[in-house]
Parts: sequence; structure tokens; C-alpha cells
Amino acid sequence: MSDFPGVRPRRLRSSAAMRRLVAETTIEPRQLILPMFIREGAHEPIAIGSMPGVYQHTRDTARKAVAEAAQLGLGGVMLFGVPTSKDAVGSGALDPDGILNVAIRDAVSEAGDELLVMSDLCLDEFTDHGHCGVLDGAGRVDNDATLAVYAEMGVAQASAGAHVVGPSGMMDGQVGAVRTALDGAGFQETVIMAYSAKYASAFFGPFREAVDSSLQGDRKTYQQDPSNAREAIREVDLDLAEGADMVMVKPALAYLDIIRQVRDHVNVPVAAYNVSGEYAMVEAAAANGWIDRERAILETLTAIRRAGADTILTYWAAEAVHLLR
Repeated sequence: MSDFPGVRPRRLRSSAAMRRLVAETTIEPRQLILPMFIREGAHEPIAIGSMPGVYQHTRDTARKAVAEAAQLGLGGVMLFGVPTSKDAVGSGALDPDGILNVAIRDAVSEAGDELLVMSDLCLDEFTDHGHCGVLDGAGRVDNDATLAVYAEMGVAQASAGAHVVGPSGMMDGQVGAVRTALDGAGFQETVIMAYSAKYASAFFGPFREAVDSSLQGDRKTYQQDPSNAREAIREVDLDLAEGADMVMVKPALAYLDIIRQVRDHVNVPVAAYNVSGEYAMVEAAAANGWIDRERAILETLTAIRRAGADTILTYWAAEAVHLLR
């Protein structure tokens, strides 16, 4: 018998060409969705300090970014509005001339059907208290009163031209309320990407700067406890029963196990959101020379795909296309 190994897996790692041939997980531009922030009244892009390279767009620069996303073959853009004024009930979210609905119309007019225009369906950017819903007299988020607003918001976004709406507030029954409203208004073709398993995460911190959040406190009474996994499957099942077309796990990196469990459990597309804090950690470490930035970006996205995500919302979407070439 020979003294050396008869099985040599390293043969399949011997060159870049060989590694490409046998790669089990791939990333394609169509699988990437670019989140974008559009600021009302902005005359030039505003840098987000905790997210180097990410900006609050003007309407004009947003149009250019949408055009680039379409040219790159991205799967879509997810739009967030940053209004100049807020109130207790987030009325700007329902205004046809509010910044998010205007940005949706701009994006659709720029890209047409060449790119999916997706819109965040939540009130946190529009409320002066920063919560994802309206509050009751005791200052608690009123689930059912919020559903009525979400239903109107979904119709407003579909009327503006959104191909996909993303209910993200983690209200019980939100998908059903939005689906019923969309269908009743004649928008049966509008897709719902449900933020089904959204955790009360520390990794959302930079996002709050990005949308000028007014939040004091936390969202632990409605977003999921990071210690719970079975609950994510329950949330996914409820959203699918209510009419969700796609489901999402958010954040991604600390929840790769949840992505895998959801992927194995459902037969609909699964998205994962590579959130602001995950982006910021890589950018900060790279800026200090501690890691290879470009390799870290691709390794991060590959890990999320390998865990089972069909699509990834990531602030690196446009850059990743260039890195993959």
C-alpha cells in the first residue's frame, strides 16, 4: 500500500480556472439588490459617516444610480425615503408627493421594466418618534392601527409604480393587510417581499443615521429576539399564509443559520439583507488595513448565498458586479 494519500482533494484547488469550474456557490448580478436612500430637498449627495461610500441621494443622483443598476444587470433597487418633516402618524408615507413615492416614480421612469423597483413599506423614516408604527395613548406601538396605515402605504407605493413592496415593520398581520389592500385597489400583480424574520439587532445602527431616525429606545417589542430560531419559521409561515411572494431574513451574517433553516423550509424565493452594521464593520476594518477589503466583500456575499439566500440586499451590489468580472 502506498504511503501517500490516495485521495487528493487539493487537485480541484490547483488553479483559478479549476476553482471556477468546481465552485459550488456563485454570485450573479441578478441576485443582488441595491438599497438606496433618497433625501427630500437635497441638492447634492450627503455622505453617511458610518457607511463610507454610501450617500443620501438627491433625486437626480438617485436616477443616475438606478440607471447604473439597470446597466449592471442588478436584480433591483430597494428605496428608502428621507423626509424633511415627520409627524406622529408618518403621514408623509401616504402622500403621493412624499419623497419615497416621488423616488419610486423617478426610478420607474428611469429604468422601466429593465430593473425591479422595490420600496420599503414601513413608517420609521416618517414618524417623529422613530417607531415602525403609530403609537397608542400609552406610547406603545398599536399593531392593528398600524396595519391600516400599512395598507394605505402599500397602495400608494403601487400607485407610484413599485414592482415590489417590502413590509418591514414586523407587525402581526402586516402581509395580509397589504395584500388585501393591493388586490382591492387593482394591484394584484404587485409582489410582496416580506421582511419575515427581522431581528432586533445591534447591526442596524448605521442605518439609523442613513434615514435620520428619530428613534429613542428600541424595537424589541415587535422585532424578533436574536436568541430565537423556531420563531423565525413561525413568522415565515404566517407571512406565506397571508400572501407573501418572497420572504426575507434580516440581518444576514449573524443569522446565516436562520437563512439556511428558512431556505430548507419554504419553496419561495428567500432574500437576506446584508445590513448597514455588517457593511460598516468590513469598511472600518479595511480602512485600518486589517483585512483585504475586496476579498472580504466577496467572501461575505458568498457566505450569504451559500447559506441559502437566493437574493441579497447589499450596499456593495454595484461594486460587487465589477469585482466579479
